[in-house]
Amino acid sequence: MKKIIYIITLIISVITLSACSNSNETTISVIATSIPHGEILEFARPYLEERGFELEIIITSDYYFPNPAVAAGDADANFFQHVPFLSKYNSENPSAQLEVAAYVHIEPIGLYSKTITSLESIPQGASILLSNSVSDHGRALNLLRAAGLITLSETFDILSTTLNFSEVITSNPKQLVFRTDVAPDFLISAYNSNEADLYIINSNYALEGGLNPVEDSIFIEETTNNPYVNIVAALESNLNSEKIKALIEVLALDEVKAFIESQYQGSVIPASNNA
Repeated sequence: MKKIIYIITLIISVITLSACSNSNETTISVIATSIPHGEILEFARPYLEERGFELEIIITSDYYFPNPAVAAGDADANFFQHVPFLSKYNSENPSAQLEVAAYVHIEPIGLYSKTITSLESIPQGASILLSNSVSDHGRALNLLRAAGLITLSETFDILSTTLNFSEVITSNPKQLVFRTDVAPDFLISAYNSNEADLYIINSNYALEGGLNPVEDSIFIEETTNNPYVNIVAALESNLNSEKIKALIEVLALDEVKAFIESQYQGSVIPASNNA
């Protein structure tokens, strides 16, 4: 079923991108996930129109085609990923790299459960479900360390995409059992189906699933000095184009930052508040 959904999403995205490829120099095409990225772009739309640009937003739930699509010139930019995710893509695709065009916001990850209400009440041997996105594994382990549930080795690198959990976790007093076999966008489905005791979920997926990260998480990630800033990515050759410069300028407006703060109430944090 997951494979069928993926294929349908990919077909729709390709058709949409084909239609957008005919856009002119005053149309900015951006591939984005719906919440919060698409909502932020919708808010930014009138500010771009004031500058003479029409915004074309291509919504997707797929994380693996937006970077190749922008690299191929099928869209001007994308807005769905954090810096480590882009870094991993660039390392694996040296001939089709993208650059950070704008730092926009942080989506803190949180620890969730349907049955456990506090860190203190987590039982021995509780199962904890992480996504299979290796660019988030260091982040998830760091969250658990901050919550006091595990300790990590001195050589632990939060940005590593090749972590061996048994090597970097030096203490696991509650004997948490880790699973990393679910795609990020299926974590909410797993949560709703009670597939584990605990779940580490990004705020964008939590919001899409009707959860309030600030109120519903057992423990939530610190955003100060957080390397997982969500970004707009584009080809280096397009960074100085009028379209991308306008997009960067608008997303940095105080009005956009105020919208993020008001709309998400701490579940999404403007990047400027991450200093």
